[in-house]
Amino acid sequence: MNRHKDTCQHLLTTGRDILAAQGFSSVGLSAILQQAGVPKGSFYHYFRSKESFGQAVLEAYFVDYMDNLETRFSDSSESALDRLMRYWHDWQQQYCGPVGLRDCLVVKLSAEVADLSEAMRLTLKDGTDRIIGGITRCVEAAITEGSIPDQNARQLAASLYQLWLGASLLTKLHRDDQHMAHAMACTQKLLIN
Repeated sequence: MNRHKDTCQHLLTTGRDILAAQGFSSVGLSAILQQAGVPKGSFYHYFRSKESFGQAVLEAYFVDYMDNLETRFSDSSESALDRLMRYWHDWQQQYCGPVGLRDCLVVKLSAEVADLSEAMRLTLKDGTDRIIGGITRCVEAAITEGSIPDQNARQLAASLYQLWLGASLLTKLHRDDQHMAHAMACTQKLLIN
């Protein structure tokens, strides 16, 4: 039983790395299986198609992302505003840090799969809605503690998330850090002023 779970998890982890680097359409199933070292029959034991595999990769990605987000935002050793700012700072470092550009599956796959797969589109939509919900809860905590002005927390969270997704995409296009720096400046203005 554990071997099966490990094989499935290994396929998902390998797929996540490949899809984040190369996208969904440009990668064949054989390349994924070769890199994972898993035979085709084993793949079809877990997934009925490449599309269902892509959806499972996204679902696993959002579970991990939300676990990380909840841990980060529930850290009571710092203010809610500090937790929010650390989240955005870490996002900026992900795209502009010394290791270089690292792709987020949401940024990488959203435009590509939205018209290809309704199941994957809905998984991306639901996952990003959950992320915005997590950000909203932290914004609400910051409002409650008085570190940011009272306002519509959901609207602010959605605006900030959209800002950072757009900056991430522009960073991919321009291969520089100016859009991340602009996103950080706007975020500070929205949260700290």
